[in-house]
Amino acid sequence: MKECRYYHRLDHDVAGCILCPHHCRIANGKTGVCRSRRNYDGTLVSEVYAQPCSLAIDPIEKKPLYHFHPGTQCLSIACTGCNFRCLNCQNHEISQVTPNEVGHYNLSPQEVVDLCLEHHCPGIAYTYTEPLTYIEYVADTARLAHDKGLWNILVTAGYVCQEPLADLLPFIDAANIDLKSFSDDIYQRVSGGHLSVVLDTILAMHDAGVWIELTYLLIPGVNDDMDMIRRMCQWIVKNGLANSPLHFSRFFPQFKMRDIPPTPLSTLKKAQLIAQEEGVQHVYLGNV
Repeated sequence: MKECRYYHRLDHDVAGCILCPHHCRIANGKTGVCRSRRNYDGTLVSEVYAQPCSLAIDPIEKKPLYHFHPGTQCLSIACTGCNFRCLNCQNHEISQVTPNEVGHYNLSPQEVVDLCLEHHCPGIAYTYTEPLTYIEYVADTARLAHDKGLWNILVTAGYVCQEPLADLLPFIDAANIDLKSFSDDIYQRVSGGHLSVVLDTILAMHDAGVWIELTYLLIPGVNDDMDMIRRMCQWIVKNGLANSPLHFSRFFPQFKMRDIPPTPLSTLKKAQLIAQEEGVQHVYLGNV
């Protein structure tokens, strides 16, 4: 365990987390929404620091990143927890659980970097769950990785406050950000968050020079309104992201959305055409 960097000590041993916009007020012995940051007598600690639950060597295209060092591999690492509650989560076995519900490795930041070098991977991807919920581990590892000439990738839903994000971005080279929809109402109903926060994250990463690719999972009857997708693509182009690849991904029944059928290929192709019409330069279809 490691003391968290982004919180305040409040009265009666309550910890006020300021990592993400949930701003959890965490009573003694309890965790926040992410399930991985726990209050011990007024001290907020990350229970997953140096305790990854998943390790793999992946092609970088799996993140997906198509325009950042294509053809290379990366060491993928994840810890339990997420600050979203997506009804369609495909990694719910590790994202929607507490740290003691799954097995884990013991790997310090230095050991992660050494493992990456040992397997001749040019970079590390913090992925599968929400890496921003274990930001201390990511930051310490990413700093050491840069010292060794390795690059760092975030695969994230982007739900974070601006101060911790700004502290992390100097060590991040590329990111795939998952856009759940372009509607705040859908964000709240499906994921438990707000669209504006994610858009601010995207713009902050862009301003910091991080290579950005976006993923949009098309869920039938939930976020597949083509007018909404057109507005999203217009926002992407208006904000200087026309050259950032956009991945429309096919939905398959998952978690609490098992009664929804897979996305028709025709829906994916309509979304792709709209994006191209609005000026997005690189549009890909995933899970097809």
